[in-house]
Order: sequence, then C-alpha cells, then structure tokens
Amino acid sequence: MTIRLAQLHDDPAWFPPVHQALRSPDGLLAFGGDLSPTRLLHAYQRGIFPWFSEDDPLLWWSPSIRAVFTPNTLQANRTLRKELRRQSILFSCNQAFGQVIQACAAPRPNQNGTWIQPNIQQAYIELHQRGIAHSIEVWQDDALVGGLYGLQIGELFCGESMFNRRPNAAKMALCMLQQHLCHVCEGWIDCQMPNPFLLSQGATPLARNDYMTLLHRLQTGAVPLSHWQARPLELCFD
Repeated sequence: MTIRLAQLHDDPAWFPPVHQALRSPDGLLAFGGDLSPTRLLHAYQRGIFPWFSEDDPLLWWSPSIRAVFTPNTLQANRTLRKELRRQSILFSCNQAFGQVIQACAAPRPNQNGTWIQPNIQQAYIELHQRGIAHSIEVWQDDALVGGLYGLQIGELFCGESMFNRRPNAAKMALCMLQQHLCHVCEGWIDCQMPNPFLLSQGATPLARNDYMTLLHRLQTGAVPLSHWQARPLELCFD
C-alpha cells in the first residue's frame, strides 16, 4: 500500500491526525503550508512541529518517540553549583530573545548549515511578540554564553533549540527553565526528539500516544503571561 504524504493548504487549523505520520522517516506527517503564528500554534497544540533543511519544502513532524523532562528532573549537582558560583553566572528570561534564536541558528561543529533559517527566526520572533514563545538566557560578564527558546502551550513548555558558548551553559539554561516553570505549574518540558545530550541530562523517551495524552492534559491549563515578563532570574538550590 502506498502512503501519500499530506499537503497543507490555506486553512491554518488543518493538520492530518498524528497517527498518519510515516514510519520512515519517522514522524514525517505533512508538507507545505506556511509559518504563520496561527498555523504554528495549531501545530504545537496537536503535537506537531516544523523541521526542514534549506533546500526542503516546509515539513511537519510528529515522531513516534518524544523526549520530555518530567517535573523535578533537572537539578544542579554539586559540581555545577560550584561552577555557577565561581564563574558568576547570571540568568534572565525574555531579555534577549532575538539574540538567543540567532545564536541557536549558528552552525554547530561538524555541521554545514542550520535549519533555523531567517524565515524560521522571524516566525518565532512573531510568536514571542504575541507572548507565546519565550527564552532563557545565561550570562557571564555581561556576555550571552548560553540559552534556549520555545513555546508555552498551556502548562507545557515546548523547547525548540538551545546553544552553548561555554561548557554546561545549555544544562544551566534547562535547570533554570524547569525551576522557573515550577513556580506556576508542574514543570514538564517537551524536547521533541531524543538525542544523546538530552538523554544524558535525564530526558525520558515517551511514546507518541502517551505524549499526546500528556499534551491534552497540560494544554488545558495556563501560565500567566506576567510570569514570562522580561527580567533577571535566580537559580536557587535546595
């Protein structure tokens, strides 16, 4: 039986059911459409996200296995605490969203390019301006040395990308993110697809059906927009 990939058209709210995603490549669900804030929001609310290379059409995914950080997973161990104090690391939220997404878009070692093209950057900046996309920043000596960005979908934070300009900065950003979330909700973080770094930090692989159950439960809640007001943050230790 031939499986035809769904094509998106004008209606930004329409996506095929996620169970129709391909097995190979795993999770590929649809192509086409656009990156309007409305379509992106509908996608994330359905467990779908865009991911494509520069020469590809716009591709939409819902992989069979997701990576999530469960509540209270991300804790600064003793070594990281010493490093934070010794290096005078500071944190903030939403004070440098544009800089964070540009840093995430920079090519990584052993990579020829990036999927975070200018049109992707602009799409998420628009979501940020609407109070949906947010960033965590890591600072050292007034320089941005790490961070991450993603979308707040109800009480679930859907992480998009992160970067390091110094060792452990991405881990620091993740710890700060979960602590920040736990002030107002359970602290679940969706990281899309498992990779060695995420798994080494304690991410849990979650089957698509289980992820969708979690998403449906958490997106009925809400995190106050004031919680993401641009400001410095402090990473506290137990």
